[in-house]
Amino acid sequence: MTERQHIIIKGVKEGLVFLLDDKCEFSTLLDELQYKLEKTHQQLLTGPLVHIQVKLGARQVTEDDKDRIKNVIRSQGNLMIQSVESDAPKVDSQQEKQSNLQVLTSIVRSGQTYEHDGDLLLIGDLNPGGTLLCTGDIYVLGALRGTAHAGVGGRTDVIIATSFMRPTQLRIADVISRPPEEWMTGDAAMEFAFLSEGRMQIDKLAQLFRVRHNPIMFKGV
Repeated sequence: MTERQHIIIKGVKEGLVFLLDDKCEFSTLLDELQYKLEKTHQQLLTGPLVHIQVKLGARQVTEDDKDRIKNVIRSQGNLMIQSVESDAPKVDSQQEKQSNLQVLTSIVRSGQTYEHDGDLLLIGDLNPGGTLLCTGDIYVLGALRGTAHAGVGGRTDVIIATSFMRPTQLRIADVISRPPEEWMTGDAAMEFAFLSEGRMQIDKLAQLFRVRHNPIMFKGV
């Protein structure tokens, strides 16, 4: 039988480490694991007691699958399993930055500026003369009467949402807009600003799903 290479067994000070391929089928791993233990690595596995660490790489498995691996190894009576571990899932640095939400419960008054790297939720009012600056989205659960700049650094796929849209100035990335007269409707519905074809647009927050699920609407300047 030709030896396969989905499993690498290495000696360490504490015993042995089994490095399991995280790309192949799980059933293939179990078959090869049993084959190596019974046929090709018997001499390496000899001894009164051998401590085993199992490394699964990026493969995420259930507890049942871990038990299946342990049962194959335990069939060799002298092997003691110390751990069966997967690597922590990798998070894209840009995604991690975008999901960095800061919650601020306050009133941002005239002359005050609040900056944040990520998304910002202000529970309170942004008064005239106050400024919010963030690299991600801005959400204001209150009145937005000051200056709000989302997408600091250049992101154009962000929004500025608020319970009451009466800004001194809105800015997304490098696009600056002051509210035209038609915004002054007195409508109590929450609204949000976003970029479409490089222009600032305003819509009811209930329509946000249309923007988020249609990325083509987000086009930079």
